[in-house]
Amino acid sequence: MIGKVLVAAAVASAPAWLPGRVVALRMKIFALVNGQDVVTVPGEQVGAADFRRVYADPAANGRSRGAALSDLFWYWLSPGPEVHQEHLEAGPRYDEVAKCTRHILVKSKKDAEELARRVATRVLDDVGPGLVRLRDTMMPIWAELYHELVLDEPCPPEARDLIVAHADDVVSALKCVRPRNMRRRARLTRYLRRRLADVPHPLPESLTPEEQVYYLQGTFFTTAVVQMSEAMAHLLMILAQRPGLQQRLAEHPEDIDRVIDDGLREYPLFGIAHRITTADIELAHLTIPAGTVLCFSYPDFAAQAPKEDFVPFGVAQNRACPARGVAPPAMRVVTQEVLRRFSLASTAGHTRSIPNRGPALLTPRGAPRKRLPLAWLAVRDRWEDVWRSLAQLVFGTYMVLDARRQALCSTYFAGGNR
Repeated sequence: MIGKVLVAAAVASAPAWLPGRVVALRMKIFALVNGQDVVTVPGEQVGAADFRRVYADPAANGRSRGAALSDLFWYWLSPGPEVHQEHLEAGPRYDEVAKCTRHILVKSKKDAEELARRVATRVLDDVGPGLVRLRDTMMPIWAELYHELVLDEPCPPEARDLIVAHADDVVSALKCVRPRNMRRRARLTRYLRRRLADVPHPLPESLTPEEQVYYLQGTFFTTAVVQMSEAMAHLLMILAQRPGLQQRLAEHPEDIDRVIDDGLREYPLFGIAHRITTADIELAHLTIPAGTVLCFSYPDFAAQAPKEDFVPFGVAQNRACPARGVAPPAMRVVTQEVLRRFSLASTAGHTRSIPNRGPALLTPRGAPRKRLPLAWLAVRDRWEDVWRSLAQLVFGTYMVLDARRQALCSTYFAGGNR
């Protein structure tokens, strides 16, 4: 009898204790991927004060070759991770690809705002009130925006659906809530292959046509769409859980920029960025030898560093985010368009990894808010945490083992590729 009572109590209290324990176990599994030659920054060996110094060092420029963790990220970001801008090794090919990305993204503040407003208006006109997942609501906006930046034409509905399905699959795999679906990703690859000749920008000549397709898919329709959707989900969750701030921004939208900065500081988009040292790095108290894997932890740095020491888009000397000029004005405009239509509320959990995709209640602005959906949301989110954390443990473990088996990065460089 006592045993049954204890089991019942454990099950009933699972939302309070199980997710945290499972996540901790999952993180230990991932920590083993790299082996022992890893320096986490900030960490025991290198503190927050040296974060920028080490990140900006010219020797911290190895990207994929020589890190076991690269096999895992290449696996998650397939197809074509070998030509994803973030995975290319430093050198002429990376320089050419990075230049192309900057060319596609170059927009004046006015043009970026106009594009974001036009796209957000078109997408949000089809969004009704009720319970939503904010990341899912935002993803079509960024799918359309980046399609227009790349192809210089409005995004057809069928293309938007392909981009959203692909980006959702990648981010869901990254968060280990479900395994990869390579057939879903391949549908977008086929679309981009058909449209490659329509791209009005000069693409990197060092890439074959197939590699150019993978470059566009990985840089713009994976990383850009995912990161902007996540950033907006965090920002809107902040507003949904701080009604006073939400009301103030609805009345004074000029203050949104500061809230965007605060949100990116509190919920950094990057978790770990890894680099491989190509030469020794000398610090006052330590020599980091060549061949060391450096894992830069953005959340730990944000928690330890002074508030003004802010790196939401990375460090300028080492592959800073190329969308840093486009992202803030576009986010501001999209936020204005959301607040013009809706008030937001959420009783769901809000963490940096936001695996619940930002559950929230949208209410037409000025209308009374219903309390029952929020009560249901609170209960649903707590129990979803239980099954989701177990799913992350199972799928995460499977994908780590599968990535090690496929060894996409290791095999690529072992074959003599650059």
